[in-house]
Amino acid sequence: MAQNHKSGFVNIVGNPNVGKSTLMNDLVGERVSIITAKAQTTRHRIMGIVNAPDYQIVFSDTPGVLSPKYKLQESMLGYSEGALVDADVLLYVTDVVEDPTKNAEFLAKVAKGNVPVLLVINKIDLLKGQADLESIVMKWKELLPSAEIFPTSAKEHFNVTNLMSRIVELLPECPPYFGKDALTDKPARFFVTEIVREKILLNYDKEVPYSTEVIVEKFDESDNAIHIMAVIYVERDSQKGIIIGRGGAMLKRVGSDARKDIEQFFGKRVFLEMFVKVEPNWRNRENKLRAFGYIAD
Repeated sequence: MAQNHKSGFVNIVGNPNVGKSTLMNDLVGERVSIITAKAQTTRHRIMGIVNAPDYQIVFSDTPGVLSPKYKLQESMLGYSEGALVDADVLLYVTDVVEDPTKNAEFLAKVAKGNVPVLLVINKIDLLKGQADLESIVMKWKELLPSAEIFPTSAKEHFNVTNLMSRIVELLPECPPYFGKDALTDKPARFFVTEIVREKILLNYDKEVPYSTEVIVEKFDESDNAIHIMAVIYVERDSQKGIIIGRGGAMLKRVGSDARKDIEQFFGKRVFLEMFVKVEPNWRNRENKLRAFGYIAD
């Protein structure tokens, strides 16, 4: 172990759709968080671990902050608020189009904390000129006066290296929390559910993707292949019909897209079976949210 080894928890928070997952995947260098253009993509706290000989960073991507409309969203907000408490460094991610006063209550909690805050203004590639950026920076300096500001474009990898260097500087001296070969704290089957859920978000419109949950019921791995059985839960029979599609075409497409990504993720051949079941109003039922891993026992 290197002398003066540093370790710490770096939690990524912010409103939906500002690029938190894209940023985390860029910092971690692996596709740990699912990324789509739809809000509320991340439902859990997802940890991605970066190891170097003299440091270990445990990044945590959290769901976007929102006013909860049902129990699932209450659980998601709980993950985001919990991230303010147990961080060594907090990354507050915004972008160049978002209203800085959105979710002022959560922002006030960030401002009150005594953890170093790095304010990431993402998507600066969308700006026309320097003057636009300067006016955005001024607004944020008023809202989070103690934060250090990093204009970035996670998509273009702009200024992410400087952000990473500053994170390492701020880490406390500490032995590693996880094994030095660890990439994440999540089990393999978790990433299967995230990949399938991403394909549902990309292939269906309106409320349907938000009413779905994916559970992996079988994950049998051998040296050169993985056999997976996954169940997609929906809230209504009509949604089941939409997910399956005429003659099973939509489910087949989702399965094919997901299988390719799962094979890439694990570096093995994958056999994927998928089924659809109805679980009425699961997003508001505590026993179901517990079974699906959103509420701890």
